[in-house]
Amino acid sequence: MRIVDTVSSALKSISTNGSRTLLTMLGIIIGVGSVTLMTGIGKSMEGVILSQISILGPNNMVIFPGTGPEGGGGTQRAGFDSISLSDVEALSQLRTITDIAPIINVAEPVTAGRETSDSQIVASTPLYFVNYSISPMQGRLFDEDDERGARRVAVIGSDTANDLYFGQNPINKKLKVGNTTFTVIGVAEPLGTAFFQNQDVKVYIPFSVGRELTAQSYVSAVVFLRTVDADLAQKDVEAFLRQRNGITDPDDDDFLVRNSQQAEQILGSVSIGLTAFITFIAAISLIVGGIGIMNIMLVAVTERTREIGLRKALGARRQDISRQFIIEAIGITFIGGVVGIFLGIFGSFFIALVVQRFLDTYTFTLSIPAIIMALAMAMCTGFMFGVYPAKKASRLPAMEALRYE
Repeated sequence: MRIVDTVSSALKSISTNGSRTLLTMLGIIIGVGSVTLMTGIGKSMEGVILSQISILGPNNMVIFPGTGPEGGGGTQRAGFDSISLSDVEALSQLRTITDIAPIINVAEPVTAGRETSDSQIVASTPLYFVNYSISPMQGRLFDEDDERGARRVAVIGSDTANDLYFGQNPINKKLKVGNTTFTVIGVAEPLGTAFFQNQDVKVYIPFSVGRELTAQSYVSAVVFLRTVDADLAQKDVEAFLRQRNGITDPDDDDFLVRNSQQAEQILGSVSIGLTAFITFIAAISLIVGGIGIMNIMLVAVTERTREIGLRKALGARRQDISRQFIIEAIGITFIGGVVGIFLGIFGSFFIALVVQRFLDTYTFTLSIPAIIMALAMAMCTGFMFGVYPAKKASRLPAMEALRYE
């Protein structure tokens, strides 16, 4: 029996009982659809997270003060509010790092005339712009002369410029940080979001001015550009701060050092975990679908006993009968897999449309290897669960099959 005739016969048998075939496919559709949907969401979220951490750049590291998971959770050193200015000065002597930019967050309202902006005020040195690759869209960034002279100048984010000046040119216009008046000298290029915070609603002022406004002898964070291997630089910084501040047990650290490579490693671990979870869920769905396929194929063997006997009487071999039933099982899983893929793609696209209204960095993304793997797994499931019914059908004696009622 030619393979073309076998495939044609198998497809005809699948289409004969459409409703039953569709119900049999449900497990396969759910399994493949869930893989397509979840991997699509996973890839999209991976892109979002990568875009969030990309602002750190490949060479940047950040020191967060405090003991919480992201710093700022309180300190353990008596007499220290956070990372001191002397700590920053000492860190600048390390050979493994360069371009240190200390940060002071100023908690004051930002106003321009009658307009207000819910902006984050960042006081830092000009190296902050270097480390974060910030360039001016209008005007200029403040420089070392502005820093040394403690000049009341400000660089504002693009969204802050729109909030305060409504599209007008803000250069040389005034704004107030609390009760202190600043002159706007530049508007930063849009950065989007980073760590799920809008980076375009910031106001940047010189570090020296921030110290005057807050009277702080400590910093909110430290950003520096590493010059050697990330792990080596991080270990160097951690060991230096522990030695400098008398910390003998790493569990007593009152600071956290983080870099972009660590963030990417965490993302990789999350992606692996998500993939394993999706694979587990898909495997369960495919096994359930496979059991349904085996059940329906066994029923089909019973219903088509006379047909099997007639085929054998006309010269069909055992492998022809077996091949037909296996092709039917694989055909069911293939069609179910294709339907599941389309449903998963539609679901991913719909979710992307909804999420993009709240998170503009979320994009519709598909994992083609995962889709191919899911479809291959579905067809393998059809093959494995179709073998037993196929063998049972091929072993039916022709005369007994013809007498079956």
